[in-house]
Amino acid sequence: MFRCLLAGLLAAAALAAAGVSPTAAEDKKAEKKETPKKKERVAVADPEKAKADPDFAVQGEYAGGEGTAKIGVQVVARGGGEFDVKILAGGLPGDGWDGKTATKATARRGEDGQAAITGKDVSGAIAGKKMTLKHGTAPDATLSKVERVSKTFGAKPPAGAVVLFGGPGDEANWNGGKLTELSDGKFLNVGIKSKQKFGAFKAHLEFRTPWMPNSTGQGRGNSGVYLQDRYELQVLDSFGLNGENNEAGGFYTLHKPLVNMCYPPLAWQTYDIEFTPAVFGPDGKKTKNARATVLHNGVKVQDDVELTKESGGGQGEKPEPGPIQIQNHNDPLVFNNVWVVEVK
Repeated sequence: MFRCLLAGLLAAAALAAAGVSPTAAEDKKAEKKETPKKKERVAVADPEKAKADPDFAVQGEYAGGEGTAKIGVQVVARGGGEFDVKILAGGLPGDGWDGKTATKATARRGEDGQAAITGKDVSGAIAGKKMTLKHGTAPDATLSKVERVSKTFGAKPPAGAVVLFGGPGDEANWNGGKLTELSDGKFLNVGIKSKQKFGAFKAHLEFRTPWMPNSTGQGRGNSGVYLQDRYELQVLDSFGLNGENNEAGGFYTLHKPLVNMCYPPLAWQTYDIEFTPAVFGPDGKKTKNARATVLHNGVKVQDDVELTKESGGGQGEKPEPGPIQIQNHNDPLVFNNVWVVEVK
């Protein structure tokens, strides 16, 4: 008992000699133990409800300038009035950007709804649907918010196509199929598999990722489209990210997209897919890998790539045809206008 008391007194004396009170030292220890508070999960599938968040009006794509002075900017919401800003020389992805030249900055929204942009050699502001930007030695630029629409959005199924979902009633074409009713329509849910199975095919589908500003990485608008229920074409809110194999337009663990064509959350997006299944010999051994070409929002992001193995969570590779699976990761995505043309 005496030894413990003596040790405590000596420690207190040492702290006092250093000009630090025992209470202050304890406070510092407590500060070190504190971890940043995790942001509350926000997951909104309805665009009308998302408008209640003032950050929703700020985030998105901006474009301006002409010719060599053309600029594209992606503003990614990070919750609580904070944003990542990505400045792209030449224009937006798929519309002038060279895929390499990018400058990163950040933005913060004030109580008046306007957001100030700051970064190394970068300054500017976002007000309404306009952005003013000073970037290095380049002339001051004024950009406008744009809402791009994929050139294949609303594509009608050709004659002979298998329509897996064109509207209410077609959810019956899926095991687990249900309708998700939102302010702008009734759409297809996730966590489902088509009742019909397919070999080689061309397919079109449209999807919309939710508003999840407080989430990041694989926890932000995650789903996937499994071809033959074997090979996962990733679906994710990867707006403004680098474009990896586990992001939108990528074949999970196999191939990253040629360019990240992901639109902002709650914008309709399209996948147009050409798929050739793997080939197996009489002995059941694979002789050729499956192959796929993918257009994301009308831009080629996978060019006749080989799919060397099935994805995790998918069926094993076999010569038999397989269904289309739309994966559920507990995020409220919706799908629409899904059709398949079988290739003999």
